[in-house]
Amino acid sequence: MTTEQPDAETAAQQAQSAGGAEPAARGLGLVHEHDRSLRVTYGGAQLLRYVYRPWDAQLESPRPYFHPLNTLGGDTVSLYRPHDHVWHKGIAWSLPNVGPANFWGGPTYVRDRGYQQLPNDGSMSHTGFDLLSTAGGEVAVGERLAWITEQGETWFTERRGFRVCVDPARSAWTLVFETEFTNLTGEALQIGSPTTEGRENAGYGGLFWRGPRSFSGGRVYTPQQEGGDDMMGVRAPWMGFAGRHDEHDGSSTLVFVDAPDNSGHPVKWFVRTGIFATVCPAPFFDEEVEAAPGVPLSYRYAVVIADGDREREGSAELADLALTELGRPGLDARDAEAQAAEAGVSAR
Repeated sequence: MTTEQPDAETAAQQAQSAGGAEPAARGLGLVHEHDRSLRVTYGGAQLLRYVYRPWDAQLESPRPYFHPLNTLGGDTVSLYRPHDHVWHKGIAWSLPNVGPANFWGGPTYVRDRGYQQLPNDGSMSHTGFDLLSTAGGEVAVGERLAWITEQGETWFTERRGFRVCVDPARSAWTLVFETEFTNLTGEALQIGSPTTEGRENAGYGGLFWRGPRSFSGGRVYTPQQEGGDDMMGVRAPWMGFAGRHDEHDGSSTLVFVDAPDNSGHPVKWFVRTGIFATVCPAPFFDEEVEAAPGVPLSYRYAVVIADGDREREGSAELADLALTELGRPGLDARDAEAQAAEAGVSAR
């Protein structure tokens, strides 16, 4: 599947003006590498790759992830499988403490015992797509997944969606991510973090980003302040991270936005800059959330990826852009539109 193409007359005119050569790609594109990944492009250049069937070892809790993530200017702003935490992969929905199971990867933090490598590294397994669309000047994807323990038991089903839209005037693009997951076990499960198990300032879990090595020492922005590692655990509606690239003097900014309708909004943030670059809106930072049987839990976020260090004021402008995208119809409405289009009627 690829982007909407110019009409035949326009394409023919482009080819004629190019002396018969293939016209340059325009706008957003979606390439499906069947049974492996989706690639989103803009003007022929890759913005992201979403690997929905990873080849990871069980120790790494196989789950879909976004990597690489590139700015419109072509700089990569994500890191894949760093040697210090091989289960970190770009941006991924990752949960270290789901009852006794680990859907994060690696060891599990156990109260009064520290990190222990247990036989509990589960996987989030792709089961199908409900939506693959390039209509309306954006890429939209709807996906179904199953959360399967290391012992092979399906504990959760998930409906996941993401959208990509581009704002070339701002040299930025936005990734909107939404998830709804439902406990199938028949028993309530508590979702937490190492902090809820007793480790201070280790409240990671959720939509987790690992940045390039060169982003170490980057600057962190929220509406009220800016800083670095001292921003760990702050509560804010959005957080920006600006880092520098190797090989040239450029910088990039990522702004993560917590949807206003998320439970616990504004969220607490897990962030690191000194050792390495990470940002995670962490709804389970220091308080467990109960996943009751059959009752869906849902969360939505937007990530704006921009060329340059936008500093605090510019990051606030990107956060406003993200809020606009979060205010648009969600996955349920898009599924209805797609189904209606297939049936030849308009969705209401």
